[in-house]
Amino acid sequence: MVAMCKKQPKLWFMLMITVIVLTTGTAGFCKAPNADEDKTYKTLKLFTDVLEELEKNYVDEIDTEELIHNAIQGMVGNLDPHSSFMPPQAFDELQGDTKGEFSGIGIVITMKDGILTVISPIEDTPAYKAGVQAGDIIIKIDGESTRDMALWEAVNKMRGPRYKKVVIAIVREGEKEPLEFSLKRDLIPMGSVRSKILAPGYAYLRVTNFRRQTVDDIKKHLKRLEAVKGGMKGLIVDLRDNPGGLLDQAVKMSDLFLNQGVIVSIKGRLERNTQVYKAKSSDNDKKYPVVVLINGGSASASEIVAGALQDHSRALILGTASFGKGSVQTVRPLKEGFGIKYTIARYYTPNGRSIQAKGIQPDIEVEHKILAKKKKKLSAFDRMIKEKDLKNRLEPEKEEPENGGNQKPKKSKSLLNTDQLMRDVQVKRALDI
Repeated sequence: MVAMCKKQPKLWFMLMITVIVLTTGTAGFCKAPNADEDKTYKTLKLFTDVLEELEKNYVDEIDTEELIHNAIQGMVGNLDPHSSFMPPQAFDELQGDTKGEFSGIGIVITMKDGILTVISPIEDTPAYKAGVQAGDIIIKIDGESTRDMALWEAVNKMRGPRYKKVVIAIVREGEKEPLEFSLKRDLIPMGSVRSKILAPGYAYLRVTNFRRQTVDDIKKHLKRLEAVKGGMKGLIVDLRDNPGGLLDQAVKMSDLFLNQGVIVSIKGRLERNTQVYKAKSSDNDKKYPVVVLINGGSASASEIVAGALQDHSRALILGTASFGKGSVQTVRPLKEGFGIKYTIARYYTPNGRSIQAKGIQPDIEVEHKILAKKKKKLSAFDRMIKEKDLKNRLEPEKEEPENGGNQKPKKSKSLLNTDQLMRDVQVKRALDI
């Protein structure tokens, strides 16, 4: 052992892992490794052989630490699209995504086959106002190619000091040439809930994501809406382009409209990662009808809400199929500020449905479009990136057949403008229902 350490001073971590593997159980070093342990040892030995070979003979001197970090990133990142190994800066930013505020351009992005793709722009942000659309492929950030760029690196480059500009170049379906957006960074709104009275007794509630204060904000909005003269006769809950967020907030939001029964089941390989969340009875029973709007940008936590209300027949689901992210991730801190995010379970709707790579199917399918007097606005909703399109995605448990030049971009208008809302076909159909 001492001789090996002397020969390979930088490979102490491999030796530590080997000791752990070989000394499992009360027998200590006397215990013979089983087949799985022997396979693990041989694979680790291969890794250290390659690392040693590169250290000795690569054309340039290598940074061993960076090489190992890259190897870990590849190991975790190839499990599924939602698992990743994060350096300290990326880990800190992940923690800040659910609290506080940050300055950026306001888009939710993912990697599709190594390509940086927009899931959805965040409402009332620089990207949203400039006309960035779901499905846009970002090929450059401030002139730097995004090819082989890690997701956290791209996020970091688009965030920065408030009012400082960042230029992104995108490729869009239907456009012959790349489009360029010069965006002035601004504070990204942490408030995730907005509401509007559409007609006497009928209200619109918009939930853009699930952060720590989301349900508290929802309660405040509902209290105000329900206090209107004549009471609430119907509610439209808009979860379109809601990329998700905190699981507990999705469960609590569902509980606002349910008095009993399962909301969502979380099932993992390990018993500690298996849990069933149930609704609690309440004196404040909301008996008015609800219509929930979803689309291809509705993912994760927003799909939990839609699935729970749909299975309990508490709400009618209207729009287009959701994203299809039916997995649960955990975040764990590591030494020296590093972190790891990885998938621990799948979730199931009250009726036992796994929506992984399938999505929530609406009860009434209505494509998104804005009624206009002269020109019909191009819709990106029918070509949104879905979970099933992502590389290394978790496969659904039961496969089912699938159903189913440089122009100046137009600026989007706020969805909470009453006139604009009433020209939104999906909102108008929901109100009619």
